[in-house]
Amino acid sequence: MASTIQQFLREHGISEVEAIIPDMAGVARGKLMPAEKFAEEEGMRLPEAIFLQTVTGDYPDDQSAMNPSDIDIVLKADPKTVRVVPWAAEPTAQVIHDCFYGDGSPVTMAPRHVLRRVLDLYEAQGWEPVVAPELEFFLVEPNIDSDYPLKPPVGRSAVRKSAGKPIASLRSMSSTRCSTTCTRSARRRTSRSTTLIHESGAAQMEINLLHGYPMGLADQAFLFKRTAREAAMRHKMYATFMAKPMAKEPGSAMHLHQSIIDSKTRKNIFSLSDGSPSELFFRTHRRPCKNTCRVRCRCFVPT
Repeated sequence: MASTIQQFLREHGISEVEAIIPDMAGVARGKLMPAEKFAEEEGMRLPEAIFLQTVTGDYPDDQSAMNPSDIDIVLKADPKTVRVVPWAAEPTAQVIHDCFYGDGSPVTMAPRHVLRRVLDLYEAQGWEPVVAPELEFFLVEPNIDSDYPLKPPVGRSAVRKSAGKPIASLRSMSSTRCSTTCTRSARRRTSRSTTLIHESGAAQMEINLLHGYPMGLADQAFLFKRTAREAAMRHKMYATFMAKPMAKEPGSAMHLHQSIIDSKTRKNIFSLSDGSPSELFFRTHRRPCKNTCRVRCRCFVPT
């Protein structure tokens, strides 16, 4: 594992490494260190409480999820996640880590472990989930005072953008160069193609990630958020993924397209050869009700 990362660092002339983990809110936590120090260490340590820290930097009153002695957890790098950081002044790489306790057991509240447990359940059924996320976000004017509302950026015509243009050409948008920087950086840092469209809000964007394995796509979404924020700051804007950052604008979300493949047949378990829904499709969404309906009952009954 270590040799794979060390080879990457040498090939790209990396002098610094960002060792990061996603917390429960998707915020990157971790350490920045010289590449030679990262190569010498077998993992690194962070306080377990990092997973309880909120987006504001506070901690909840109920901290029963963590050890009362405020222990450290061990972070081990996932070599599949090493990437060059495009915005760094010095040649820098970032690596996503998995989290373990001192006895080698995984930190169960770490987001990557939670997802891995879900994937194990699919594997036990002989299934493979496939996902394709769509992330929506706003570009806004820099705002350093939370007492003032966020504002859309000034457009290329020197007029503040006040209305959305769904699916409009990005070339006509105020955020063209920032958007281009986001997509180029995303494509360089992942092996999956991406597309970007303008949503209905003022300077509201949506990035579409090509479908694939959930863990890889979760990592891509996590890294894209960092990339978008950095690209926006370079163009004197902020990027926000908040659900409702501006009262009079539409909200933002992350849509998730999902399908499930049979591990043996490599076919979609919800679709027949003619494209019609399979029996399993109806069974996972509805179950036969007590209204003497057919098996493919369309009466909604919670399972």
